[in-house]
Order: sequence, then C-alpha cells, then structure tokens
Amino acid sequence: AVQVRSVAPVDWPLTYEATGTVRAKNVAVISGRVMAYARQVNFRAGDRVRAGQLLVELDSQDFDTQVRQAEAAHREASEALQEVEGAVESAKANLDLAQATFQRMQDLFQKKSISNQEYDEATARLKVALAAYEMATAKRRQVTSKINQAAEGMKAAAIMKEYARVTAPFDGVVTEKRVELGDLVTPGAPLATVEREGAYRLEASVEESRLSEIRVGQSVSVELERTLEARVSEIAPSVDSASRSYIVKIDLPSMPQLRSGMFGRAVFTLGKRSVLEVPAAVIAFLYEYRWT
Repeated sequence: AVQVRSVAPVDWPLTYEATGTVRAKNVAVISGRVMAYARQVNFRAGDRVRAGQLLVELDSQDFDTQVRQAEAAHREASEALQEVEGAVESAKANLDLAQATFQRMQDLFQKKSISNQEYDEATARLKVALAAYEMATAKRRQVTSKINQAAEGMKAAAIMKEYARVTAPFDGVVTEKRVELGDLVTPGAPLATVEREGAYRLEASVEESRLSEIRVGQSVSVELERTLEARVSEIAPSVDSASRSYIVKIDLPSMPQLRSGMFGRAVFTLGKRSVLEVPAAVIAFLYEYRWT
C-alpha cells in the first residue's frame, strides 16, 4: 500500500536574516560636575537603583563654606537696607518740609513780602533736600541690587552643594562602576553607567543593498532565547564604511531574561515567492530509501 501526495506550487515567505546585539534604549553615563573627593560610594556593578537614589556623595566642606558666605552677604545687605530705608524716610520728610516752605516763600515773594535773599535761601534749601532725597533713593537701589545679588549667590552656592550628591537619573541597573571611596572626582569624569530596565532593542547590521526593503514600523521576528515579534523603530542615517551596512534598531517587548550585550538574529519578511511544497514525510522517506 502506498500514499499519494500532490506537489503543488505555494507562496513561500522571502526572508532576510541579520545578526545584531541587544542594547538598552536608555543608557546614562553618570559623571561629576565639581571637583571633590568621593566621601561615600553607595553602589556596586550589577545593583538595581531607583530614580533619585544617592550613588556618590562628595566632600562638600568647601561648598558648605560658600553657602554660609552667601547667607552672610545676604543678611548684611538686608540689614543695610533697613538703615537705608530710614535714611530715605528722613530725606523725604526734609524734602516735604522744604517744598512746603518754598511754596510759602514763593507766595510771599510774589507779594513782595520777603526779600530776594530769603527767597534764594528757601530755593537753596529745597534743592539741597531734593538732592539728599535722590541720593538716599539711589543708595536704596544699590542696596536692593546687592540683596538680589546675594540671593542669587545663595542659589548658586546651594546648587554647587547639591552637585556634591550624585544620584541615579532613572530606575535601572548599574552596568559599570568607575569610582572608589577616596577618589578625586573631576567634572565630566565618568563615575558609573546605568541602563534603564525593561527597555531594550536589537541593533542589527543590515547590508546596504537590503536597506531599501526595510522601513520603520515593519514587523520583524527576533530570535534570542526564544522567538519574539518586534518592530523596526529606527534606521541609522549613516552607513559603516568598513562593513557597508546600516544599523537597524528593533524595539523588543519586555522580557525578564533580556540583557544588554546578548546576541540576536532579526528575520525580515521581504515578500513571497512561488515554490513547490513537498511534505516533510516524503523527504524523510526518500532520504531513508536512498540509504537502504
């Protein structure tokens, strides 16, 4: 007895395979902003950290001194303003008196009731009072400006003090540690690398000749520990001159086993072609018959 199977043409997916490496979408290289010695280092490579968690605390004695100096300058300027306000009030009172006196003298002068000298003396007193008032108000503006400068100095000193606390920018995993207790931290020097967990993608190298067949949003099968369905999220605009390939970035679904640096394959479906479909059992039978 035999079985008969029909062999007929069918549409077969036309695919292209590219290899790549799993990378985290968000990677932060954390560095210091000020020069100081590391007083505390609160993490190790592989630790999971939370956003805002203190990673490195620097020696802040110099910054504390700057804060106190700025606060003292602000207090001094505030106390000077109180004195100046009193001087302004006194000058304003003298000016009001001088203006009232001048007004009476002017009326009397127009009636020929006082001499020219008396009128000139009233005019001079008014000018002196006005000049004293303007000087007092100018002094008040200067002191107010000093208060504002001192307030800005306090803010700047507080910011510099805050720079002594290096924190995690987001929830993630520390993949690299570059600082130890007692190290001199300089501005811009890397202290740690943190990757955001749960947001990974496969960066696959695609041949230049295939790039026209791949587009953003295209569905892709990614083979890691198991096969995942993903989509193309980004295509690098520049080509690698050595390999003549582009980097295609494929967003991966959340998966606990994913780690940065893992090897993966991306299988792109580029169309279909017509092929003869032969049942696997027939192929197995022919193979076995050949050797028997």
